[in-house]
Amino acid sequence: MVFKPQKTNFQLIIIENIQTLSIWANNPWRRYSVSLIILLIGYFLGSSLGMVSAVVELMDPIAAFLSVVFIEILIVLRRNFRFEKKKKFLVLLLDSLRLGLFYGFFTESLKLL
Repeated sequence: MVFKPQKTNFQLIIIENIQTLSIWANNPWRRYSVSLIILLIGYFLGSSLGMVSAVVELMDPIAAFLSVVFIEILIVLRRNFRFEKKKKFLVLLLDSLRLGLFYGFFTESLKLL
């Protein structure tokens, strides 16, 4: 007999906020503006992590490892939410964040050439 895990108050608040944000983002302009903001946040995080790890030369392998782990977590979350109709907006936000991180890392790598 398998029991479902208990939903905590924190989980319910997060789920309600994501659903409220999804309802608010039914308008395409709102959806794309939030997606663009998340993409720019991802770009900022990717470029700042690249700069910080380049200044402190001891942190390069650790920063690379943490970056790969974070991106892999985003990929796993995308696979889990891909087929749920209610979470399409969340998938869009995860993809925007991942794309912003990739662009940030890519531009930082071009600076090293």
